[in-house]
Amino acid sequence: MRVSVVGAALLKVDPSRVLASRRTSPPDLAGYWEFPGGKVESGETDEQALLRELREELGCETEIGARLGPDLLIGETAVLRVYLARLTDGEPQLLDHDEHRWLTADELDDVPWIPVDAPLLAPLRAHLRGS
Repeated sequence: MRVSVVGAALLKVDPSRVLASRRTSPPDLAGYWEFPGGKVESGETDEQALLRELREELGCETEIGARLGPDLLIGETAVLRVYLARLTDGEPQLLDHDEHRWLTADELDDVPWIPVDAPLLAPLRAHLRGS
């Protein structure tokens, strides 16, 4: 049984942007950028876990939307599912990351993404551009 991990492509409008968060750990991923999120706990739905994780990691409230892309394998032991989301209250705080950036579709390649998130950049870029 694989561990389920969820992430959020947290969106802002005017212009359309997505939040990228820079990791501080583990050492092999420190400095890479990701969609914030975390592990789904026993008894939680993906959406419940993502709401909880975003409160813990970013200190803000969000609304979870549609899935972005397919399940993505994280090694042999976990699977990542990323959802579109939007802020409903507060602004992202630096609690688990050392930097956040709001990126437009044209800026997605400006940061080094963790490898598991990279396949989602093309569908996210299309979404940000309204395609």
